[in-house]
This record gives sequence, structure tokens and C-alpha cells, in this order.
Amino acid sequence: MTQRWKIILQYDGTPFCGWQRQNHALSVQEALEDAIFGFSGERVTTYAAGRTDSGVHALGQVVHFDLEKDTQAHTVISAINAHLRSHPISVIHAEAVEPDFHARFSALGRAYEYHLLCRSAPPVFDKGYVWHIKHPLDVKAMQKGANYLIGNHDFTSFRAVICQAKSPVKTIDRIEFFEDNKGHDGIYIRMEIEARSFLHHQVRNIIGNLKLVGEGKWAPEKIKEVLEAKDRTKAGPTGLPDGLFFKSVKY
Repeated sequence: MTQRWKIILQYDGTPFCGWQRQNHALSVQEALEDAIFGFSGERVTTYAAGRTDSGVHALGQVVHFDLEKDTQAHTVISAINAHLRSHPISVIHAEAVEPDFHARFSALGRAYEYHLLCRSAPPVFDKGYVWHIKHPLDVKAMQKGANYLIGNHDFTSFRAVICQAKSPVKTIDRIEFFEDNKGHDGIYIRMEIEARSFLHHQVRNIIGNLKLVGEGKWAPEKIKEVLEAKDRTKAGPTGLPDGLFFKSVKY
């Protein structure tokens, strides 16, 4: 009998073209499916809760796949990880689930984190995992601007041109900023954002606009104006993929 498996992944998105399999470069999906084949001898299709872009990382990506091989959760974890040694991907949890579970369509909510480092010196150990800003940001102003985005809105202004979603209307449940002053190591800023689902580049576009608020180039109220414009050309830049982490999924 076929068994459906739910796994939780952590990965460094730097060397990958994103989650989804592509013809031109290695994806997280391809590396994972090859690892599953390596231990089971079965070619499976994996389904993720969210399709992360090139360079975007994951702290708790949820994936499901079907396997005919009779095995146990601890074997799924250890065997897949053994075949992923050459890649910065790790299975941190596995469990057998019912056949109707779907990593994407069963999800009730998703959470992302975005990390920024504010200091003049470039990052060393955090390179590739933060958006490096060479000057301070006003986090209170950024939070005030972010509050305009909470709730159900048309997010056309924060949507990638190539977004394939049928509707630009989404509901953001929470956006919250946290600041950690580490002295000479700089000021680390973390944005946490939660919604049932997101548009393509929505989180990166949101942080790109809020950065302008933090720099004092825009008033917090400008975010409301951009949102109501429903026009991507009226909005600010897209944030780098480096600082974005797919954090968790709620079912």
C-alpha cells in the first residue's frame, strides 16, 4: 500500500534556483526527490506548502509525497538526510499522514521571517542571510507603516508582475518587527509576517517598501497610499531574497 509522508525541511536557498524543479538549474525539489529515490528506489513527486524563490531559505518548509516502500519515520529522516549530504538541506521531522493531506492545500496559515542587518561594515557570518543596510532604520515607523497592511486587502501594489494567482486579494493576519542591538555587530531587525497564503514576491515587496519608511524617505502613511493605488508602479523596490525565510505552516 502507498503511504503518504509529511516531512519538515530546513534549507539554505543560496545554491538553488528556488523550490520548484527547473530545467536550467538545480532546485530544492529536484535534490529532495533524488534523495528519496536514492533510499527508496521510487521516483516520487513532492509537494511543498510554499514555493520559495531563488536564494530564499526555509526554517520549516512542509512537504508531502507518497511512497510504496514500507518504512518508519526515523528511517525516512535518516535515509533522506544521508542522500542529501552534498546539499544544504535537512529533514528535521517526518510522519505518516492520511491520504487526503496536502502540504499546500491543507494549510491554514503560513509564516515568514525577514532579517535585516543595519551597520556600515558588510556582514561576514550573516552574508546571504540578511539584507545588509548600511545605516539605521526607524523600526517604530516601519511598524506603523506595516499596520496599514494588516487585514483583507487588494495587494496588487505588492504583487510581482509574473504572479499567477487568480486574485490579488489576500488577508495578512500579523506583521511584527523585532530589534536587537548587538553593539559593534550591528542592529539586527526581524520582521515576522503571517497569512493564510501570499502572492508572488509579496513579502519581499512589503519589506522593500517598509525599508523606505525606515529610512525616512516615506512617511508611514505612504504605505496606505501605495496599497490603495493598486498599482505596482506606485510602490517601492523588491527586497533581496537573502533575508527571507519560510518559517512555518499551520494546519
